[in-house]
Amino acid sequence: MAVHHVPHRQPGGKRRLILIGLAGLLALGFLMVPMAVIFAQALSKGWAAWWQAVSHPETLHAIGLSLLVLAIVVPINAIYGLAVAWTVTKFRFKGKKWLVSLVEAPFSVSPIVAGVAALMVYGGSGLLGPWLEEHDLKVMFALPGIVIATLFVTSPFIARELLPLMQLQGTDDEEAALTLGAGGLAIFLRVTLPNVKWALYYGIILCAARSLGEFGAVSVVSGQVRGETMTLPLQIDLLYHDYDSSGAFAAASVLTLLALVTLVLKLLVERFYDREIEDTLAERQG
Repeated sequence: MAVHHVPHRQPGGKRRLILIGLAGLLALGFLMVPMAVIFAQALSKGWAAWWQAVSHPETLHAIGLSLLVLAIVVPINAIYGLAVAWTVTKFRFKGKKWLVSLVEAPFSVSPIVAGVAALMVYGGSGLLGPWLEEHDLKVMFALPGIVIATLFVTSPFIARELLPLMQLQGTDDEEAALTLGAGGLAIFLRVTLPNVKWALYYGIILCAARSLGEFGAVSVVSGQVRGETMTLPLQIDLLYHDYDSSGAFAAASVLTLLALVTLVLKLLVERFYDREIEDTLAERQG
Protein backbone atom coordinates (compact mmCIF):
# COMPACT_ATOMS: atom_id res chain seq x y z
CA MET A 1 0.00 0.00 0.00
CA ALA A 2 1.50 3.28 -1.07
CA VAL A 3 1.95 6.00 1.50
CA HIS A 4 1.20 9.48 0.25
CA HIS A 5 3.16 12.26 1.93
CA VAL A 6 1.30 15.53 2.16
CA PRO A 7 3.76 18.36 1.55
CA HIS A 8 4.11 20.87 4.36
CA ARG A 9 2.65 24.15 3.27
CA GLN A 10 3.83 27.48 4.44
CA PRO A 11 1.10 29.86 5.62
CA GLY A 12 -0.43 31.90 2.82
CA GLY A 13 0.54 35.48 2.15
CA LYS A 14 -2.32 37.07 4.07
CA ARG A 15 -2.07 34.64 6.96
CA ARG A 16 1.67 35.19 7.21
CA LEU A 17 1.20 38.96 7.25
CA ILE A 18 -1.44 38.66 9.96
CA LEU A 19 0.84 36.50 12.12
CA ILE A 20 3.76 38.89 11.63
CA GLY A 21 1.50 41.83 12.44
CA LEU A 22 0.21 40.18 15.63
CA ALA A 23 3.74 39.33 16.74
CA GLY A 24 4.81 42.91 16.05
CA LEU A 25 1.85 44.32 17.99
CA LEU A 26 2.57 42.07 20.96
CA ALA A 27 6.23 43.06 20.96
CA LEU A 28 5.24 46.71 20.66
CA GLY A 29 2.62 46.52 23.41
CA PHE A 30 4.52 44.43 25.93
CA LEU A 31 8.11 45.54 25.28
CA MET A 32 8.62 48.72 23.30
CA VAL A 33 5.82 50.85 24.76
CA PRO A 34 6.71 50.16 28.43
CA MET A 35 10.38 50.94 27.76
CA ALA A 36 9.43 54.12 25.93
CA VAL A 37 7.24 55.15 28.87
CA ILE A 38 10.14 54.58 31.28
CA PHE A 39 12.44 56.88 29.32
CA ALA A 40 9.69 59.46 28.75
CA GLN A 41 8.87 59.61 32.45
CA ALA A 42 12.55 59.64 33.43
CA LEU A 43 13.22 62.65 31.19
CA SER A 44 9.88 64.40 31.71
CA LYS A 45 11.50 67.07 33.91
CA GLY A 46 14.60 67.45 31.76
CA TRP A 47 18.13 66.10 31.68
CA ALA A 48 19.18 68.10 34.74
CA ALA A 49 16.47 66.55 36.91
CA TRP A 50 17.30 63.09 35.51
CA TRP A 51 20.98 63.48 36.33
CA GLN A 52 20.19 64.81 39.79
CA ALA A 53 18.08 61.72 40.49
CA VAL A 54 20.61 59.28 39.05
CA SER A 55 23.54 60.90 40.86
CA HIS A 56 21.83 60.72 44.25
CA PRO A 57 24.26 58.96 46.63
CA GLU A 58 21.87 56.10 47.42
CA THR A 59 21.11 55.47 43.75
CA LEU A 60 24.79 55.61 42.82
CA HIS A 61 25.53 53.13 45.60
CA ALA A 62 22.78 50.83 44.31
CA ILE A 63 24.22 50.96 40.78
CA GLY A 64 27.71 50.28 42.10
CA LEU A 65 26.51 47.38 44.26
CA SER A 66 24.67 45.78 41.33
CA LEU A 67 27.78 46.01 39.16
CA LEU A 68 29.96 44.65 41.98
CA VAL A 69 27.66 41.65 42.45
CA LEU A 70 27.74 41.08 38.68
CA ALA A 71 31.55 41.23 38.68
CA ILE A 72 31.67 38.55 41.40
CA VAL A 73 28.87 36.30 40.17
CA VAL A 74 29.72 36.04 36.46
CA PRO A 75 33.29 34.68 36.83
CA ILE A 76 32.16 32.16 39.47
CA ASN A 77 29.30 31.00 37.25
CA ALA A 78 31.64 30.79 34.25
CA ILE A 79 33.98 28.46 36.15
CA TYR A 80 31.02 26.48 37.49
CA GLY A 81 29.36 26.21 34.08
CA LEU A 82 32.56 25.07 32.38
CA ALA A 83 33.23 22.51 35.10
CA VAL A 84 29.71 21.08 34.91
CA ALA A 85 29.64 20.98 31.11
CA TRP A 86 33.12 19.42 30.95
CA THR A 87 32.17 16.75 33.51
CA VAL A 88 28.84 15.86 31.91
CA THR A 89 30.00 15.78 28.28
CA LYS A 90 33.52 14.37 28.55
CA PHE A 91 33.10 11.62 31.16
CA ARG A 92 30.82 8.63 31.59
CA PHE A 93 29.30 8.05 35.01
CA LYS A 94 26.03 7.04 36.62
CA GLY A 95 23.62 9.75 37.65
CA LYS A 96 24.52 12.10 34.80
CA LYS A 97 20.86 12.97 34.14
CA TRP A 98 20.33 13.67 37.83
CA LEU A 99 23.28 16.04 37.82
CA VAL A 100 21.91 17.94 34.82
CA SER A 101 18.49 18.15 36.49
CA LEU A 102 20.11 19.47 39.66
CA VAL A 103 22.02 22.11 37.68
CA GLU A 104 18.77 23.30 36.09
CA ALA A 105 16.79 23.23 39.37
CA PRO A 106 17.08 27.02 39.97
CA PHE A 107 14.95 27.57 36.86
CA SER A 108 12.00 25.93 38.60
CA VAL A 109 12.54 27.32 42.12
CA SER A 110 11.02 30.68 43.00
CA PRO A 111 13.69 33.31 43.80
CA ILE A 112 11.78 34.12 46.99
CA VAL A 113 12.09 30.48 48.07
CA ALA A 114 15.80 30.60 47.26
CA GLY A 115 16.18 33.67 49.47
CA VAL A 116 14.29 32.07 52.36
CA ALA A 117 16.41 28.91 51.99
CA ALA A 118 19.57 31.02 52.22
CA LEU A 119 18.22 32.60 55.41
CA MET A 120 17.56 29.14 56.87
CA VAL A 121 21.18 28.21 56.24
CA TYR A 122 23.15 31.42 56.84
CA GLY A 123 20.76 33.51 58.97
CA GLY A 124 21.20 34.14 62.69
CA SER A 125 18.91 31.23 63.61
CA GLY A 126 19.84 29.16 60.58
CA LEU A 127 21.91 26.03 60.22
CA LEU A 128 25.26 27.84 60.11
CA GLY A 129 24.11 31.01 61.85
CA PRO A 130 25.57 30.33 65.33
CA TRP A 131 28.95 29.33 63.86
CA LEU A 132 29.07 32.43 61.67
CA GLU A 133 28.21 34.68 64.62
CA GLU A 134 30.84 32.98 66.76
CA HIS A 135 33.49 33.78 64.15
CA ASP A 136 32.11 37.29 63.53
CA LEU A 137 31.22 36.50 59.91
CA LYS A 138 28.22 38.37 58.52
CA VAL A 139 26.56 36.76 55.51
CA MET A 140 22.90 37.71 55.58
CA PHE A 141 21.93 41.38 55.16
CA ALA A 142 25.36 42.03 53.66
CA LEU A 143 27.23 41.61 50.37
CA PRO A 144 27.98 37.87 50.82
CA GLY A 145 24.27 37.07 51.19
CA ILE A 146 23.39 39.07 48.08
CA VAL A 147 26.11 37.25 46.14
CA ILE A 148 24.95 33.83 47.36
CA ALA A 149 21.32 34.53 46.42
CA THR A 150 22.29 35.87 42.99
CA LEU A 151 24.61 32.92 42.39
CA PHE A 152 21.78 30.49 43.02
CA VAL A 153 19.41 32.25 40.63
CA THR A 154 21.96 32.73 37.83
CA SER A 155 23.92 29.47 38.16
CA PRO A 156 22.27 27.49 35.32
CA PHE A 157 22.63 30.03 32.51
CA ILE A 158 26.21 29.42 31.39
CA ALA A 159 26.11 25.66 31.93
CA ARG A 160 22.89 25.39 29.95
CA GLU A 161 24.44 27.14 26.94
CA LEU A 162 27.61 25.05 27.04
CA LEU A 163 26.05 21.61 27.52
CA PRO A 164 24.27 21.19 24.14
CA LEU A 165 27.25 22.39 22.11
CA MET A 166 29.79 20.29 23.99
CA GLN A 167 27.54 17.23 23.67
CA LEU A 168 27.30 17.89 19.94
CA GLN A 169 31.07 18.23 19.60
CA GLY A 170 31.75 14.94 21.37
CA THR A 171 35.20 13.92 22.58
CA ASP A 172 37.07 13.26 19.31
CA ASP A 173 39.20 16.41 19.49
CA GLU A 174 40.15 15.81 23.11
CA GLU A 175 41.01 12.16 22.44
CA ALA A 176 43.20 13.18 19.49
CA ALA A 177 45.04 15.70 21.68
CA LEU A 178 45.45 13.05 24.38
CA THR A 179 47.09 10.63 21.94
CA LEU A 180 49.55 13.40 21.02
CA GLY A 181 50.63 13.63 24.64
CA ALA A 182 48.71 16.70 25.80
CA GLY A 183 47.75 16.90 29.47
CA GLY A 184 44.29 17.53 30.85
CA LEU A 185 44.74 21.25 31.47
CA ALA A 186 46.39 21.79 28.08
CA ILE A 187 43.55 19.94 26.34
CA PHE A 188 40.99 22.08 28.13
CA LEU A 189 42.71 25.40 27.42
CA ARG A 190 43.83 24.71 23.84
CA VAL A 191 41.10 22.41 22.50
CA THR A 192 37.86 22.50 24.49
CA LEU A 193 37.73 26.17 25.47
CA PRO A 194 38.37 27.62 21.98
CA ASN A 195 35.66 25.32 20.58
CA VAL A 196 33.00 26.66 22.96
CA LYS A 197 34.08 30.28 23.40
CA TRP A 198 31.00 31.80 21.71
CA ALA A 199 28.63 29.62 23.72
CA LEU A 200 30.51 30.75 26.82
CA TYR A 201 30.21 34.42 25.85
CA TYR A 202 26.51 33.95 25.15
CA GLY A 203 25.94 32.34 28.54
CA ILE A 204 27.93 35.09 30.27
CA ILE A 205 25.70 37.76 28.71
CA LEU A 206 22.53 35.95 29.83
CA CYS A 207 23.99 35.48 33.31
CA ALA A 208 24.94 39.16 33.55
CA ALA A 209 21.48 40.29 32.44
CA ARG A 210 19.80 38.03 35.00
CA SER A 211 22.15 39.21 37.74
CA LEU A 212 21.39 42.88 37.08
CA GLY A 213 17.65 42.33 37.19
CA GLU A 214 17.40 39.96 40.16
CA PHE A 215 14.90 41.16 42.75
CA GLY A 216 13.11 38.36 44.62
CA ALA A 217 15.94 36.42 46.26
CA VAL A 218 17.99 39.55 46.94
CA SER A 219 15.04 41.31 48.57
CA VAL A 220 14.92 38.53 51.19
CA VAL A 221 18.62 38.28 52.04
CA SER A 222 19.71 41.90 51.71
CA GLY A 223 17.72 43.41 54.57
CA GLN A 224 17.13 46.38 52.23
CA VAL A 225 19.32 48.74 54.23
CA ARG A 226 19.34 52.16 52.56
CA GLY A 227 22.68 53.07 51.07
CA GLU A 228 24.22 49.72 52.07
CA THR A 229 22.48 46.62 50.71
CA MET A 230 20.16 48.08 48.07
CA THR A 231 20.80 46.82 44.55
CA LEU A 232 19.40 48.81 41.63
CA PRO A 233 16.11 46.84 41.34
CA LEU A 234 15.57 47.20 45.10
CA GLN A 235 16.34 50.91 44.91
CA ILE A 236 13.76 51.36 42.14
CA ASP A 237 11.13 49.59 44.25
CA LEU A 238 12.03 51.68 47.31
CA LEU A 239 11.82 54.99 45.42
CA TYR A 240 8.51 54.02 43.85
CA HIS A 241 6.95 53.13 47.20
CA ASP A 242 8.34 56.35 48.68
CA TYR A 243 6.32 58.19 46.01
CA ASP A 244 9.52 59.48 44.41
CA SER A 245 8.40 58.75 40.86
CA SER A 246 11.12 60.89 39.28
CA GLY A 247 13.85 59.03 41.13
CA ALA A 248 12.23 55.65 40.45
CA PHE A 249 11.91 56.24 36.70
CA ALA A 250 15.43 57.69 36.49
CA ALA A 251 16.87 54.60 38.19
CA ALA A 252 14.66 52.37 36.04
CA SER A 253 15.99 54.07 32.91
CA VAL A 254 19.55 53.19 33.96
CA LEU A 255 18.57 49.55 34.47
CA THR A 256 16.78 49.56 31.11
CA LEU A 257 19.85 51.00 29.40
CA LEU A 258 21.98 48.24 30.89
CA ALA A 259 19.43 45.70 29.66
CA LEU A 260 19.54 47.17 26.15
CA VAL A 261 23.34 47.00 26.15
CA THR A 262 23.23 43.31 27.09
CA LEU A 263 20.59 42.75 24.39
CA VAL A 264 22.83 44.28 21.70
CA LEU A 265 25.78 42.20 22.90
CA LYS A 266 23.57 39.11 22.90
CA LEU A 267 22.53 39.71 19.29
CA LEU A 268 26.15 40.23 18.20
CA VAL A 269 27.42 37.11 19.97
CA GLU A 270 24.43 35.09 18.77
CA ARG A 271 25.61 35.41 15.17
CA PHE A 272 28.97 33.82 15.98
CA TYR A 273 27.33 31.26 18.28
CA ASP A 274 24.96 30.10 15.53
CA ARG A 275 27.90 29.85 13.12
CA GLU A 276 29.79 27.77 15.69
CA ILE A 277 26.87 25.33 15.90
CA GLU A 278 26.56 25.15 12.10
CA ASP A 279 30.29 24.43 11.75
CA THR A 280 30.06 21.68 14.36
CA LEU A 281 27.08 20.09 12.60
CA ALA A 282 28.89 20.27 9.26
CA GLU A 283 31.96 18.55 10.74
CA ARG A 284 29.84 15.76 12.24
CA GLN A 285 27.91 15.21 9.02
CA GLY A 286 31.10 15.33 6.95
